[in-house]
Amino acid sequence: MERHKKEERVCDVLVIGSGAGGLATAITAKKHGLSVIVIEKEPVFGGTTAFSGGVLWIPGNRHGKANNPADTREAARRYMQAETGNWFDAKSVDAFLDAGPQMLDWFEKETSVKFVPTLYPDYHPTVDGGVDVGRSVLAAPFDTSSLGDNLKRLRPPLATITFMGMMFNSSNADIKHFFNATKSVTSFFYVLKRLAAHAGEVVRYGRGVQVTSGNALAARLAKSCFDLSIPILTETPALKLTTENGRVTGAVIGGDQPGTITARRGVVLACGGYAHDLARRAGVYKHLTGKMAEHYSPVPEGNTGDGIRLGEEVGGAFDAEFSEPAAWMPVSRVPGHGIFPHLLDRYKPGMIAVLSNGKRFTNESESYHDVGAAMIAAGEGAAWLICDHRTIRKYGLGHAKPAPMPLASWLRSGYLKKGRTLAELARACGIDPVGLEQTVAEFNRGAVKGRDEAFHRGETSFNRYLADPENKPNPCVAPVEQGPFYAVKMEMGDLGTFDGLKTTVPGEVLDRQGDVIPGLYAVGNDRASIMGGNYPGAGITLGPAMTFGWITGRALAASAAQSTQEGGVA
Repeated sequence: MERHKKEERVCDVLVIGSGAGGLATAITAKKHGLSVIVIEKEPVFGGTTAFSGGVLWIPGNRHGKANNPADTREAARRYMQAETGNWFDAKSVDAFLDAGPQMLDWFEKETSVKFVPTLYPDYHPTVDGGVDVGRSVLAAPFDTSSLGDNLKRLRPPLATITFMGMMFNSSNADIKHFFNATKSVTSFFYVLKRLAAHAGEVVRYGRGVQVTSGNALAARLAKSCFDLSIPILTETPALKLTTENGRVTGAVIGGDQPGTITARRGVVLACGGYAHDLARRAGVYKHLTGKMAEHYSPVPEGNTGDGIRLGEEVGGAFDAEFSEPAAWMPVSRVPGHGIFPHLLDRYKPGMIAVLSNGKRFTNESESYHDVGAAMIAAGEGAAWLICDHRTIRKYGLGHAKPAPMPLASWLRSGYLKKGRTLAELARACGIDPVGLEQTVAEFNRGAVKGRDEAFHRGETSFNRYLADPENKPNPCVAPVEQGPFYAVKMEMGDLGTFDGLKTTVPGEVLDRQGDVIPGLYAVGNDRASIMGGNYPGAGITLGPAMTFGWITGRALAASAAQSTQEGGVA
């Protein structure tokens, strides 16, 4: 007798993967009359989205128009053309710019997905068509207790960017209160109230339920699925796609209930790219050999390229063509805690990044992707983020928290290096002491006047956005001068991959001859990025993921309607 009975299920659309791209497709298809099943190989749903910042880059969105009514579609198109260069895909870009604002309005009207405006500038606001505000939106905070029993299947946020399990947006007032808890009575009691509320949530639900950022977006999308009776089957891997007469018809699945799911209208690959597919990554990154150290990605370990592999097995075309194949992210390894992405600290005044020769190599306040690319270009793939005592107690450094949190545990683990002098710190890190002392002296000469004479840090709106506005005259620049000194080693990581399966604008997967593979679609990081290996602004992964998910869901519904009219399967 078989331990697990093999089941046969039938639906119109099978979505493989439960991140923003997959769930957006599922919700759209169901809202347009199709039956949908979502499968996820991991025990939790939400994909990389649940770990992310929850920001979408959607030029022309109604939230952004309120902050920047002068922005235009034409400006956004010029910006994307400048940013993508030789990989500018006019048809896909035009579809994204046309559909993005419509998608956002549709989800806010039809589902539990809600957004709030941000003040994020484009990452390169001085490039033709770039803006200082108005194109990025953020998932609204969410009370995940409304998920009921499904709460336990929501992927928790990345542990290294929470505090005692609590989540904060980078611009959230909570952060300022926590930083000022020992300096302000108002902040002290605010923090006490926040901690008490969080403790109550943990006792009742086993985790904090007031979530923000990508965790809020994943939860809102999942809640919308459950409201529509779309099943999300976790611990259900897709083992292979099924085909009939050249058409993809479903998938063979594993897990506790193995069997086959037949999809009458289409299978959608939404598995999150190949960040942890070590073999594929080695092949794609081969041109970077010798320029980057080991690679540590904070994205979910389940992102092993399943969707791309499944697509290739039925003839789908994958090409590693972008010079920057991934969204680079400087990370540090925290003993016993995992990978910490350096999202905020690099922007703060009083911090600099140096190579083993003690020299700076880039503007530390550029985007994570740009700083990561600069690390690779410098030939080491790693760098040391350095600050003085005053700076670390005010802002923290990497995973090490600011005052009043003690630094002892990070120092004991070796995560944080310390020296009474710059030379002593350099020796602890394996940095050239003379080079570091010279670099800091040169930096400080301009920094006392608020200038970065080498890399012009703080001269763009994006540089200043995540810095400290109270630091005058330059929110990004202050001297490194008050010992003891501290350092954390930043290494290479990524927030996801850019190369993916070749598709049409609606997401139909193409074969090597450029022909559509009937019944097969790809969204999110399983589909080649329209950004050409560049990172123009906050949310350039999730914005296209949800937009093209919406386009793909509508295309599936339109195809089904046309087939019905022509006498096909109802």
